[in-house]
Amino acid sequence: MIFLFLTLLLAVPTGFIIARLARDELIEGFTYIKLFCEISFIFAIIFSFYNEIITLSLGFMCIVSYISLLKRFDSRWAVERNR
Repeated sequence: MIFLFLTLLLAVPTGFIIARLARDELIEGFTYIKLFCEISFIFAIIFSFYNEIITLSLGFMCIVSYISLLKRFDSRWAVERNR
């Protein structure tokens, strides 16, 4: 149980790192990130009755994408792509 909780806690810094590295994708890929977050959340609920590892993986992905969604509205993180 502790391992599962620690793994989900590691999703928070991972989400910040990914949001920092993919700053331009926060604006252009907003709809896909939002869709990915919603789908992973729904499947995490569905698979919570069947398999613990799949639920953990989907929960990790949901947390990482949710942090990217939150950082999309922060002007210091999200920047337009220079073309």
